[in-house]
Amino acid sequence: MAEKHEYIELPWTMNSSSGDDEAPKDPRTGGEDFTQQFTENDFEVTPPAQRVQFILGEDVDDGTHVSHPLFSEMGMLVKEGDEIEWKETARWIKFEEDVEEGGNRWSKPHVATLSLHSLFELRRLLVNGSVMLDMEAQNLEVMADLVCDHMVSAGTLPSGVKDKVKDALLRRHRHQHEYAKKTRLPIIRSLADMRNHSSSKIEEHSGSILGATTPISLTASEPGPAGSNGNSSLSTAAGAMGRFLTVPSGKPSNRTLEKKSNSKHSRPAQNLPSITEDMVKSPSNQSMARPGSGTELSEQQHKGNTHFMRKIPPGAEASNILVGEVDFLERTLSCFIRLSQAVVLGDLTEVPVPTRFVFILLGPPGSQSNFHEIGRAMATLMSDEIFHEVAYRARKRDHLLSGVDEFLDAVTVLPPGEWDPTIRIEPPAAIPSQEVRKRPPELPKEEVDEEEEEARLREENGLSRTGRLFGGLINDIKRKAPWYISDYKDALSMQCVASWIFLYFACLSPIITFGGLLAEATGKHMAAMESLVSGFVCGMGYGFFSGQPLTILGSTGPVLVFESIIYEFCLSMGWEYMTFRFWIGMWVAGICIVLTAIDASALVCYITRFTEENFATLIAFIFIYKAIENVAIIGKNFPVNQGVYNCVCTPPIGSNASAIDYAMYNWDSCESYNGTLVGGGCGSPPTENVFLMSVVLCAGTFLISTVLKEFKNALFFPSIVRQYISDFSVLIAIFAMTFFDYSLGVPTQKLEVPNELKPTLSTRGWLIPPFSEKNPWWSPIIAVFPALLGTILIFMDQQITAVIVNRKENKLKKGCGYHLDLFILSVLIAICSMMGLPWFVAATVLSINHVNSLKLESECSAPGEKPQFLGVREQRVTHILIFLTIGVSVLLTPLLGNIPMPVLFGVFLYMGVASLKGLQFFDRILIMFMPAKYQPDYMFLRQVPIKRVHLFTMIQLACLIILWLIKSFSQTSILFPLMLVVMIGIRKALDLVFTRRELKILDDIMPEMTKRAAADDLHKLDAENPKFNTSKQLWRGYLTPTETSV
Repeated sequence: MAEKHEYIELPWTMNSSSGDDEAPKDPRTGGEDFTQQFTENDFEVTPPAQRVQFILGEDVDDGTHVSHPLFSEMGMLVKEGDEIEWKETARWIKFEEDVEEGGNRWSKPHVATLSLHSLFELRRLLVNGSVMLDMEAQNLEVMADLVCDHMVSAGTLPSGVKDKVKDALLRRHRHQHEYAKKTRLPIIRSLADMRNHSSSKIEEHSGSILGATTPISLTASEPGPAGSNGNSSLSTAAGAMGRFLTVPSGKPSNRTLEKKSNSKHSRPAQNLPSITEDMVKSPSNQSMARPGSGTELSEQQHKGNTHFMRKIPPGAEASNILVGEVDFLERTLSCFIRLSQAVVLGDLTEVPVPTRFVFILLGPPGSQSNFHEIGRAMATLMSDEIFHEVAYRARKRDHLLSGVDEFLDAVTVLPPGEWDPTIRIEPPAAIPSQEVRKRPPELPKEEVDEEEEEARLREENGLSRTGRLFGGLINDIKRKAPWYISDYKDALSMQCVASWIFLYFACLSPIITFGGLLAEATGKHMAAMESLVSGFVCGMGYGFFSGQPLTILGSTGPVLVFESIIYEFCLSMGWEYMTFRFWIGMWVAGICIVLTAIDASALVCYITRFTEENFATLIAFIFIYKAIENVAIIGKNFPVNQGVYNCVCTPPIGSNASAIDYAMYNWDSCESYNGTLVGGGCGSPPTENVFLMSVVLCAGTFLISTVLKEFKNALFFPSIVRQYISDFSVLIAIFAMTFFDYSLGVPTQKLEVPNELKPTLSTRGWLIPPFSEKNPWWSPIIAVFPALLGTILIFMDQQITAVIVNRKENKLKKGCGYHLDLFILSVLIAICSMMGLPWFVAATVLSINHVNSLKLESECSAPGEKPQFLGVREQRVTHILIFLTIGVSVLLTPLLGNIPMPVLFGVFLYMGVASLKGLQFFDRILIMFMPAKYQPDYMFLRQVPIKRVHLFTMIQLACLIILWLIKSFSQTSILFPLMLVVMIGIRKALDLVFTRRELKILDDIMPEMTKRAAADDLHKLDAENPKFNTSKQLWRGYLTPTETSV
């Protein structure tokens, strides 16, 4: 006897005369007024996207509709020998993976390509098939019973084949990972074995579940075939009231009554479905999530693929798609099931995650390939971010159909004659956000005033005037103080160790090199030792107290030129250089403090991408040029063709060997054969191989660093191994090339580090006297003039580098600190001036490489998923450790003395090339030499005509050449900081050449001193006529368009 159901109308359902389960017709065709309400019955006339947005916009009343990440698995009913079982054929986390039968392995993850026919067929099945939402089932057997009973009551399944369908659903599930381990076969049990083991427990457990609430079910309105066991009345009722959900009545069902009757009398075995003895039964009928579910055979629990479990997102649930053909069916059966509570259904899923959704598709023979494509379509839908949200939120069949329709609206069709369907599409590097599909289209907003928006962003970054003394400094301290503790906690990573060691060598070499050049420029008043001490003092102070510790301090070329000019001036005047420099440093520190007090760092907002990328490209080219130049200098000092080498090995006195016999021994092996070196050149080894070895060391260091840095994207080794190799790429290159040099024994130039902590000149100490008999009394006063030039130099060097580090592309989260950085730098300059140490400012290339070495990427959990850039590991520890080890480098002289200088030149070359990566200016330079069809698909090429792009690039390139020429000549190099200011003026003049939109795409919009005239007029009009100021209210949604008319 069929179960009786009561029909309950949901509170948000409107009355409709529709006799089927489809959405009602347009309510506006009736006689009622629907202008003041909107309900789900309006779905028939609304686009699918809006229907989905309406569904997703509903409040979640309980936890049952909270969506989780989904793992989808598709199994097909196959015959393996004499056994019929479900075999796993494909799986989805984000992308599709198929079982490759020939290779007996998983394919590479790829984008699923579906046929429109399979999607339409799937939609037809959802319309006409069974949909059971919020089913109460704790194991697969109960679910199979409910599905079969529902299909029989709906008239879609003849009662005579009900047991066979249930038998098919309970067949064993074999997964791909089990084929590799034949010893891990699932335990085979028959239903008779289960009954014999514990009939009372099974009966009690089955009865408790079968007597539970029947799920909310929706059935098709089409009549069933003849012999549907009298369920036509139920079908008629469903057809007459198809808009309602069927829920169980308070009366006990026939299944419950049967249980009660059997509790008094022993249930005969023949009442159970007839099942063959050799049937392969699935452990899925025992729920792994319920250890007390009536089974005590723990050894029969399914063991999932624990290795693949690491790829599953936390909190994920499963969606199982079961498709197959059987010979006892004459028509197709389909059922979409959503469990009210996700449960682990034994071996149903490859990994032990709870199952939430099940899609069953069974049909007659001859439709296997079609079923396979429909199953793939369903699994792809479940892996779609929007549809799987709809599947969780759906309350009736129409909701699922709306999700399918929205998916069909969003798909892209590939013409069959223009691509090969057998080609697997690689997963994209970045997947666009699907949030637009979730949200309803927003009403047009009030036109945002660009100047006000830019002012708000500048205020957030501390680049706006506060109107009070030291206001910007105070705001920076307030902004950075909450992050101070985390600046140390966030450094607990091996990535920071790799960055520290890499930047240590990257900073040590230029400091020592700069010290040697400084010794020549200042008469050894400051040399390598003073540079090391200055690096320690400035680096430690800046690392502990700065606002942006990602910025690396270093010595720069313009500072060296400034020092040489001051020294030559003092030498010509007969003044004491260090004393006069002391007062210049005091004036520079004082002026920088005044600039901090008046929030002068707010002028940084005028440094746009045009200026900062010109400066960064210039410094990168300098690093590349200097690395190549230093290797070329080695070639001049140690030429390959040296002519005659005046040194020969002669036999020992009294030996019978001839001079010819000993002449074959070279310089380093002569003494081992008791020979004697004779000649004027025997004091040093031959150097004809030094230059070639230097080229090999430099090029090898650069190539190894470059290749290993990209090794994280390679196809070899586990991801953690690749990540470590990438992080330590430069360190590996340094040690490899150093060992290579040591093993060959070629006398290449080595790093020279001072071994005693004392000033280079014995006539000076670590504190500089402020007055000297050689200097007139008014010399401290006139020191203000060179101090002004030095302030411009230091301010521009520091702030341009800070802008590059803080650019939005780096996704920094802890905020900027321009005012705090300038204040700390002024204090450090004062300390260095008192101790007679070189001034250190922000080094552009070193800072860029510091940021690049600390970039964070998402962990690739799902197969095929590409890592996404998340930001930068913002912390202070690497900066502190870099300059701490620089300070103790004096103690490491025996070790550092073995590092060849060409290896460090290779590090210079690598840093210069690496810092060019990501610069739009450099990309646009390369585009100038590419044919149009080979140009990369950059966003600015889509939005700006190519001729305008080339014009902007040519202007920027001309400015770069001018900066290079000014820097290259000592007579004009002192004007370099002034030219950076001129660059800002040139960029401002480009407002007359390019449109505002073009500049916004190719560069950044510079702040305007005054509002645009049109904007001022609009505000003035609104102020004079407030009653006509309805445009803002309209955009804000206070008024509808029809209500604005008078």
